Amino acid sequence: MIQNLGDLFLGLSLSDTNNLVKTEENPIENPESGNDGVLSIPETLPILPLRGLVVYPQTAVPLTIGQPRSIRLVDDVVSGNRIIGLVTAKNPELENPGPEDLYSVGTVAIIHRLFRTPDGTIRILIQGISRFHLGEFTSLEPYLVAKITPATEVVSESLETEALARNARDQFEHIAKMIPSIPRELVDSITNISDPLQTAYSIANFERMELADAQAILELDPVDEKLRKLVSILVRESEVLDLGQKIQNEARSEIEKVQRDYFLREQLKAIQKELGEGDEQTEDINDLRKSIDEAEMPEEALKQANRELERLSRLPTAAAEYGVIRSYIEWLAALPWKKSTEDNLDIINARKVLDEDHYGLNDVKERILEYLAVRKLRLERKTELDSAKRNDLIRKEREGVILCFVGPPGVGKTSLGQSIARALGRKFIRISLGGMRDEAEIRGHRRTYIGALPGRILQALRRVESYNPVFMLDEIDKLGFDFHGDPASALLEVLDPEQNFEFRDHYLEVAFDLSQVMFITTANTLETIPAPLLDRMEVIQIAGYTEQEKLNIARNYLIPRQIAENGLLNKEIKLDDDGILSIIRQYTREAGVRNLEREIGAICRKIVTTISEGKRHRGKIGEKEVHNLLGRPKFMGNEEIERRTSIPGVATGLAWTPTGGDILFIEASKMPGSKGFQITGSIGTVMQESAHAALTFVRSHAKEMNIDPQFFQKEDIHLHVPAGATPKDGPSAGVTMTTALISLLTDRPIRADLGMTGEITLRGQILPVGGIKEKMLAAHRAGLKTIILPKLNEPDLDDIPQEIRKDMEFHLVEHMDDVIKIAIPKKKAKK
Repeated sequence: MIQNLGDLFLGLSLSDTNNLVKTEENPIENPESGNDGVLSIPETLPILPLRGLVVYPQTAVPLTIGQPRSIRLVDDVVSGNRIIGLVTAKNPELENPGPEDLYSVGTVAIIHRLFRTPDGTIRILIQGISRFHLGEFTSLEPYLVAKITPATEVVSESLETEALARNARDQFEHIAKMIPSIPRELVDSITNISDPLQTAYSIANFERMELADAQAILELDPVDEKLRKLVSILVRESEVLDLGQKIQNEARSEIEKVQRDYFLREQLKAIQKELGEGDEQTEDINDLRKSIDEAEMPEEALKQANRELERLSRLPTAAAEYGVIRSYIEWLAALPWKKSTEDNLDIINARKVLDEDHYGLNDVKERILEYLAVRKLRLERKTELDSAKRNDLIRKEREGVILCFVGPPGVGKTSLGQSIARALGRKFIRISLGGMRDEAEIRGHRRTYIGALPGRILQALRRVESYNPVFMLDEIDKLGFDFHGDPASALLEVLDPEQNFEFRDHYLEVAFDLSQVMFITTANTLETIPAPLLDRMEVIQIAGYTEQEKLNIARNYLIPRQIAENGLLNKEIKLDDDGILSIIRQYTREAGVRNLEREIGAICRKIVTTISEGKRHRGKIGEKEVHNLLGRPKFMGNEEIERRTSIPGVATGLAWTPTGGDILFIEASKMPGSKGFQITGSIGTVMQESAHAALTFVRSHAKEMNIDPQFFQKEDIHLHVPAGATPKDGPSAGVTMTTALISLLTDRPIRADLGMTGEITLRGQILPVGGIKEKMLAAHRAGLKTIILPKLNEPDLDDIPQEIRKDMEFHLVEHMDDVIKIAIPKKKAKK
């Protein structure tokens, strides 16, 4: 029945509309028409609200009625004159629109067919007759009834109107060609319409458009305005359809191209097979198979490589996974599974190489020579050891070594790794861990990710093409971690001799043996290295250089290198020892030699500039010439210490820092008041506790020191540690703080050539502290001659170079009373 209604609608809307529309030439005949045989439209009509649909005059439309009040309205109208008012609701979502929800212009229609369905709905075929303006509503129940005013159509027979109608028909025909669902008979019927008004309404009835645009066409009075509005909608729809068709054609062309390439490739394979030639994919497979055979992989990796190669051979080269699998196989084949360098086990040659490259650093050199000696002895006794070897299925035989060089910047930690590789005859590779936050940098990314790669460990081994290089992991104390993971935890396996013989990268997913690698890590401090990671490494402390060591390093390494880098000849510059010592003492104050080399480079550049300007230059450079070239000295030796400690209440302490040792001034001052004790200088909690312990000791021994017990009630004490922008912490300044307070309250200055360190208890006992060697080097650089140390730190004096021990006097103390006797001389009695 629905199809029959649609067929009837099609026939009425295209061929029989002239028999139904009221015109002077062709009046509508109706059994209930007036005496003149023309259908008369009442002044009051029942109003049927339409949701999401606009009905135009001269068109027939099938409707489905489901609302109870609408069914009541249709039943009443069908039993009468069958004339109804159709008005579109502004909001299609409303179930029962009221008068305020309707547009003001609607269409008078007549019901031609009615069909009741089993589900209770009614299907009708209605024919639009004419427009009307909606007036006053006379009834709201049981359905809407309103007064109407006919809306006259304004039809002009101008050339513009005819052109607009023709353009609308052409655009509709163009659109119909791109929409196969529009019947060709419908298109032919519309193109044959000559009436402009009927053209506008017929096309608008079939064209898809917004509800507001459809209502606007109905409300416009002049026909040319209706057509102009319709043409703009048709043009836009035509452009959208053209663009959509273009996109479909491009996509279809791309698919056809891929299919065409596939068929051509298959044909090429067949042709090459007939000619006895291999295709490109076959050549790739053969090359990969050859590289796998040459890689000498272990059994697990070999099985994985052959399995992936088999998968690759079954895939077309255009497949997305083809490149992923190929890259994976190339990585497997490129790793140095069996490629290595032979160790040079000549101990004498290794010592010579290490001494050539670096001055001092005896601890590190001895450890490397021990490693070589063990390797050499094991190799010489291999037969005897193999026969005596017990079967230990848990613990593997350790081949590599994992060292951690800890020391201040500029002492040669990184360059020492290159020297070790040269002494061993191994290849050297270095990666920096500073700021690394992603665990995948160590372990790699899984192959499921786009652009996945192995971690930097295996990438470096591939570059160096050896499985036993000297591998330096620089700045291990500066690792970070975030939501990407913790790279320090990923290094636990890499730097563990019990695990790294089968290191599994997330990308390769097969075991790679790292046990033959000599891992060397560097750090400025151990505090930021996680304890589990630190436990896996053999820590070798590298302290700063002494003045004599710096002199030798400058003479034998730094000056020749700067002469060569700046294009000078040896005869054009000769820095004597006085000049070098002047740079060390007055222009650099550091644990390493980095700034020393910079200052020597600055002197070389100034000499190059002098030579370039054609001026005479004296080749020998002493202390005076250094001052002329580098300008005013940056450090004044122990003059600053003498000036600052000449006032009671100022003590010179010794501190350890990640960049080496340093001297630390602690100042105490008193003032009238009752606020008590305050501490400043950007100091940490432990250092604040040491300051309070120092004050407690002084107060408890005030009588013995001839300090007025009432002093602490009337006076405030301020303890300050200068360089307030630099954070400081630790207990080793306790002795220095106590001495400064006693100096202040007894009004006796502290010896200017004295430095001290040690932790104090409330009872005045002196406890040991760390970093003794670095502190002594800093004291020697600052020109201090007398040092107070805790008695329990006496074994640490063995680490101090002999040349420094000769220049300094050490006092080992157990109690604060001993410190006072040494640090604060008693005032001489006046005569």
